[in-house]
Amino acid sequence: MAVPVLTFFNNKGGVGKTSLVYHLAWMYSNLGLKVLAVDLDPQANLTSMFLDEDQLVALYANSSPPASTIFKCVEPLTKVGDLQSPNLQGITDTLHLIPGDLDLAGFEDTLSVEWNSFGTREPYRAFRILTAFFTVMQDGAEQAEADIILADVGPNLGAINRSALIATQFVVVPLGADLFSLQGLRNLGPTLHDWRTQWGKQKDNWESPQFALPCGSMQPIGYVVQQYGVRLDRPVQAYDKWINRMPQEYARSLLGQENPPYPFSPDEDENAIATIRHYRSLVPMAQEARKPIFHLTTADGARGGHATAAKDAHHDFEDLARKIRKNMCDA
Repeated sequence: MAVPVLTFFNNKGGVGKTSLVYHLAWMYSNLGLKVLAVDLDPQANLTSMFLDEDQLVALYANSSPPASTIFKCVEPLTKVGDLQSPNLQGITDTLHLIPGDLDLAGFEDTLSVEWNSFGTREPYRAFRILTAFFTVMQDGAEQAEADIILADVGPNLGAINRSALIATQFVVVPLGADLFSLQGLRNLGPTLHDWRTQWGKQKDNWESPQFALPCGSMQPIGYVVQQYGVRLDRPVQAYDKWINRMPQEYARSLLGQENPPYPFSPDEDENAIATIRHYRSLVPMAQEARKPIFHLTTADGARGGHATAAKDAHHDFEDLARKIRKNMCDA
């Protein structure tokens, strides 16, 4: 049985998506789950959050081990070879990483060609390439004995993300409180619907698959609003008008619910998993210590108000992790 894949996805950058994946990976590990984090964004920002500079230099050196990044696992498919089993980065005993790679951007064309070739030739190669991320992730999960896979992807609607979403069971949408996040929702919903439908048709046309194929359900299980200014624990007024439009747009674009009434704010919306504060002063401190903000200690400089904020962050992310897990189980 496939390990569930949870992907954090929006067609809008700058909403703290990678930081969200990073902190939830740590939190699920803290809660006793075995976690595999996968960096499918060619920018490889998640990888740089987990690994220090010396580790990154070794990772991308010519002498690095085979299949040490996601691209090196799939690269043989661009020639005459087959997928390679990932060489995982062990972060802790219960948290592992398949690192990202800037060279993954070059795999986009290969994915596009194979998607467009369906029905014109023998299906093995097309399916092998288009499900490459699924196969590598599941292989990595088996190695790590993972209970959950968390995937980070870039903020676009290209072929890499389409194949990442094919491999995905559940989708969480991170949102900023701005016009562009709202527009991202409008783009994301129809795109997920089209990818899900097209993949289902293609999968059904291969009568006798020769390897495991993902279901490609890409089921939205909620959204997270983050990165807003705070005054007296309330979003500043400038952001309220955007935050309060999220429930309607999510219901219409992601869930296809065209008929009102809609909730008036995320506070009243069952699809809103959480609103996460922007821990501005803790972010550079955590990056310097190369740990999640809720692991910061006095030795890292988290004193006074910073120490209190770190404890608050632990509560916030534990609550978020449990709600997401519940939504996955209920879906």
